[in-house]
Amino acid sequence: MKLRKKDPWKSASEYSRDLSGLTVNLLVEDINLSIHFLKKIIEAKIVYQDPDFAAIEGFGSRWCLHSYHTYVSHPYMNVIKNSNPKGLGIELRVIGCDPDRAEEKARKENYIILSNSMNKVHGMRECYILDNNGFCWVPSIIV
Repeated sequence: MKLRKKDPWKSASEYSRDLSGLTVNLLVEDINLSIHFLKKIIEAKIVYQDPDFAAIEGFGSRWCLHSYHTYVSHPYMNVIKNSNPKGLGIELRVIGCDPDRAEEKARKENYIILSNSMNKVHGMRECYILDNNGFCWVPSIIV
């Protein structure tokens, strides 16, 4: 079920042809809450958004969001509805996103910080933040 009232900026097939490599499609309950986190905390660029879908770019990557209601007839929806928290076992690493700045902004907006910003032995400074969907974002820079 689509909530979009007008044509999107691109057709789905046209957008798909622009993608390459590994892409991430995050299924979310509320596009607007997810967009808020991605803009304010991760500092990603929102290429397009409507109530059903959002195209995101940042730090050399592209990914997208789909609202749950767009998957209402998809077999994966039964798994998603019954899982909590979301994205368990996946770290969404954003290399080039300043972890100290992201952590500071996330704290001000009461997101859950799983791990404070710190230098790790693998040569990165990173922190772990849960978004409103329960996805674990890891803003990271190489040190």
